[in-house]
Amino acid sequence: MTEGTITTAAEGSDTLTRLEQEGEIAADYLEGLLDIADLDGDIDMDVEADRAAVSIISDSGRDLQKLVGRDGEVLEALQELTRLAVHRETGDRSRLMLDIGGFRAKKREVLAALGAKAADEVKSSGEPVKLEPMTPFERKVVHDAIAAAGLRSESEGEEPQRFVVVLPA
Repeated sequence: MTEGTITTAAEGSDTLTRLEQEGEIAADYLEGLLDIADLDGDIDMDVEADRAAVSIISDSGRDLQKLVGRDGEVLEALQELTRLAVHRETGDRSRLMLDIGGFRAKKREVLAALGAKAADEVKSSGEPVKLEPMTPFERKVVHDAIAAAGLRSESEGEEPQRFVVVLPA
């Protein structure tokens, strides 16, 4: 192996260790939150796409619905609070992704289908398509679906009215 290969492997290992540490800090924070709220849930940690991913899962999903809120608003707030808790411990900005009761996983499927449908529409019409305003998470999923379909997309507008525009190839 060359020196460059060793350095790259070490950097990858350091990144994985850092992301695992973020997940552990987040899990501890969320466990404390669940205790305070007197909610049952198990914490699952993973590393996906160069970010820590933490999920709260439960057999009785209705309790966790309180933590998701209407259209995931409470989930978004909890994710930001969890990122702040990680930042407080590590001093580094976190891109941690939080899912509760599979809400984001289900939302990801719906958004990927929306992106594919918009891509098909643009391919057939040759005209750009503007989608409804979305959260950053939702836009990212749609952008990925558009790229997978071989097209380009851009985000336009100001938060909270920022939206995706699907462009012809």
